[in-house]
Amino acid sequence: MLEPIILEITKTTPEIILDKDNNVFKISGRAIIENSQEFFNPIISWFEEYFKKPNSKTELTLNIDYLNSSSSLFLMKIFVLFEQNINTNNKIIWMYDASDDLIKERGEEYKLLTKLNFELKETINEDYEDFNFDI
Repeated sequence: MLEPIILEITKTTPEIILDKDNNVFKISGRAIIENSQEFFNPIISWFEEYFKKPNSKTELTLNIDYLNSSSSLFLMKIFVLFEQNINTNNKIIWMYDASDDLIKERGEEYKLLTKLNFELKETINEDYEDFNFDI
């Protein structure tokens, strides 16, 4: 049995939920990680093990608000694992705030670089929901 990986969000590391039994695959928050290899290697290993006997449907949701270059490389490694185990029921959902063009563009780049079912989904930052723009 593949044990879930559940890591709490910090100021520099994203929340990670990889739970095969509950079919939840989520990475969200900031990835400003000094030692990305140390942080992401267990996640890469988890996905390698997971794809030996995956669920019939796998949707990885990413809601990243900042990503440094080394973390970006490890996300690409995860996407490569998805490509090696391509299934019509596999999907990457890239969430981005409506006001964040850089994260949106990063998602568009990943979409172009992969052959995955890759969906970009715009969200609205909750911090601005109650802000009155009327002058």
